Amino acid sequence: MNSETPRRAGAIGVHSVHRFVFSVPDLEEARRFYTAFGLEPRQVGERLDLYTAGHPHCWGSVHAGDAPKRLEYLSYGIHAEDVSAFRDRIDRHSLGCAAHPLSDGAGLWLRNPDGTPLQLVVAPKVSPSAKSRPAARPSPAPGQGAAPARSQVRMVRPRALSHLLFFTADVPRMLRFCTEILGLRLSDRSQDIIAFLHGAHGSDHHLVAFAKSHAPGLHHSSWTVASIDEVGSGAEQMRAAGFDRGWGLGRHVLGSNYFHYVRDPWGSFAEYSFDIDFIAHDVDWPVADHAPEDSLYVWGPAVPEDFITNHEQPHAKETT
Repeated sequence: MNSETPRRAGAIGVHSVHRFVFSVPDLEEARRFYTAFGLEPRQVGERLDLYTAGHPHCWGSVHAGDAPKRLEYLSYGIHAEDVSAFRDRIDRHSLGCAAHPLSDGAGLWLRNPDGTPLQLVVAPKVSPSAKSRPAARPSPAPGQGAAPARSQVRMVRPRALSHLLFFTADVPRMLRFCTEILGLRLSDRSQDIIAFLHGAHGSDHHLVAFAKSHAPGLHHSSWTVASIDEVGSGAEQMRAAGFDRGWGLGRHVLGSNYFHYVRDPWGSFAEYSFDIDFIAHDVDWPVADHAPEDSLYVWGPAVPEDFITNHEQPHAKETT
């Protein structure tokens, strides 16, 4: 390993969310949403691959499918020297499964406790190895204001995928799986309602999180932007594109990031995120179990009533 990709001594764990893969009823609708959000959807056969401007990595893939939206599988990046250890874990716990038919078939395959297929693939580390730096803010000339004219605001283009939040029926069970099998580390939690996990080899405060629901599903993808202004400007550009439902501007407690969530056409969300906490590979984060009222946000508008609603499997009564 080189100095740019440090790893925690003695730890066997996934280092990145390599790709998230889901299906939606209408690819053109997905193209319109993610293009307006500031991503670069690229058509590859019968799917859309999601890129961020100036970054070579494909963060997600969207396939055409039946309604409702459906999480198909999740791919994690691992180090080459850890393949044997992960294979042993999968075999020892009888977790192996066939490769997902929408995948390239590479890597190791297993199912999490909710039955979602997971791919472990040797890949470069794309989770951050240092805290994301804010964009430089030039000082205004004497006699000029610091804010740009509204007509001169540039389109917000996220830098990278920060994290994903999933629904699960059993947060403690999923937490055990993620720490014991995937080698993720708990950052913070709130009872059995929600848990946030980071990568052992350095990542944002959470690579993945899990919120209690009646069934599995994808709640939101979160994308790093360069400033709190970009969080607000992103919300404006989505409202102008017709996507005016969501939650924000606000600031989270756990992770500390400034946020704005935009509701997508399928009932889940994409989040603009700025200034999230970073946990280095050699830091032992002080894990805490937070009261529910201290686990969501410091300030911001009231949480929408349907914010924690699983639209992938909407027919059972929600448990949150």
